Amino acid sequence: MNPIRITETVLRDGQQSLIATRLKTEEILPILEKMDKVGYYSMEVWGGATFDSCLRFLNEDPWERLREIRKIVKNTKLQMILRGQNLLGYKHYADDVVEAFIKKSIENGIDIIRVFDALNDTRNMETSIRVIKENGAHCQCAICYTTSPVHTLDYYVELSIKLERLGVHSICINDMAGILTPYSAFELVKKLKAAVKIPLCLHAHCTSGIASMTYLKAVEAGVDIIDTAISPFSEGASQPPTESMVLTLKESPRDPKLDINLLGEIADYFRPIKEKYRENGILNPKVMNVEPRIITYQVPGGMLSNLLLELKEQGVEARYKEVLTEIPRVRKDLGFPPLITPLIQMVGTQAIFNILSGVRYKIIPKELKDYVKGLYGSPSTPIKDDIKTKIIGNMKIITQRPADLLEPEMDKYKNEIGELATTYEDVLSYALFPRSSKKFFEDRLSDNINSGTCDSYKEIITNYKMQEINEVDEEERIVVALVASAMAARDNPNSEFRISKIKRIK
Repeated sequence: MNPIRITETVLRDGQQSLIATRLKTEEILPILEKMDKVGYYSMEVWGGATFDSCLRFLNEDPWERLREIRKIVKNTKLQMILRGQNLLGYKHYADDVVEAFIKKSIENGIDIIRVFDALNDTRNMETSIRVIKENGAHCQCAICYTTSPVHTLDYYVELSIKLERLGVHSICINDMAGILTPYSAFELVKKLKAAVKIPLCLHAHCTSGIASMTYLKAVEAGVDIIDTAISPFSEGASQPPTESMVLTLKESPRDPKLDINLLGEIADYFRPIKEKYRENGILNPKVMNVEPRIITYQVPGGMLSNLLLELKEQGVEARYKEVLTEIPRVRKDLGFPPLITPLIQMVGTQAIFNILSGVRYKIIPKELKDYVKGLYGSPSTPIKDDIKTKIIGNMKIITQRPADLLEPEMDKYKNEIGELATTYEDVLSYALFPRSSKKFFEDRLSDNINSGTCDSYKEIITNYKMQEINEVDEEERIVVALVASAMAARDNPNSEFRISKIKRIK
């Protein structure tokens, strides 16, 4: 059998899952030369929340980070993750933005782009697939794994066949919540390997405590690639440890043949960095907890801890279990969407509204209305008419590809940001994250690049009405909705209230 190939995630998902993507470029560059010699199939270094965090929290240019990494890494493929038509933001972007962003990502050093859609709606991935292939990069499409009466083995087989027909180069099973069990993984991989000829990757999180066992069974079933994180940034909400998987598989026909001594040196490098983030409080010990309940609730571990914290701060911690029980009910109402960004935020927020207001679907954020209208794509199973009526009344359901409704946007963004943007990449940064990008550009222009940004949103809303969630800037909406939901515990959830501080929810 072929050796298992390993994608190292410490520079993206590993650090995103454990330290909220706060790893600085200066902490990344010194170890890259050693990482490049290990023999990884690829290194995931970009995409996800890395882009936003560079601008918002680290006062770094994400494009410059990618270019600096590329200068050092000569032998290993560089990989990123992309949310299809959402790119790295929270909304659908017009095709011209998607095309420009992907072209520039490849131009600046990316070799492999993992594309997914929160609803597994392939229409939302088609533009990305086409542009990635046209620009000579490897297109890996991810299946968002979840369980429901709809999400059967046949469902995943059909989806994989469809992706292969679209011309993707490989497929990733993306177990974003850590709910894929070992024997289910064995059966799933066997079925997919029999159905498609392209390589198959598995990505999982350790939150439920079973991911390493799941990986082992998947390897036995013939999976081609697994995602791991170097041990200091592994486990908990992250991926299984690279060294442990290498040592385990070294005794098998699938020996990945990575340099275990060099892996030890890389782990030694990251260990004090992790400790630094533990000491300054960025590494919350809760993200290292094993939480088997996520297999029932399908809520990622980070979301569980954030949910509990927000309810506690609003004095309604006692309602935590009620909210957890409500989440699967809301998910069922909404057509069993996979609980991944932005759907987990929508479902979680609505569950809080339902419980704390005392009336289901009395208070509904704009994002959820847009979802039900079809603006995010098609759910796995149709939403029942009574639920539709509660959420959007008699509004028309959109059946075409959502991006077909969008006019070209790049010229608009270019004109809006004006001379603050010094490169085309700057315009793209502004398109995705206008607020944080503009501040970054202004600081750069005034040589105030080290001034820092706050980890909290302050004074975003004053005398804000619950019904007016749609009035918040796009990049803030999800965050505002989550915090506003806790405020619904007040006696009159529709009354005006003041928010003086909004914490960013990861």
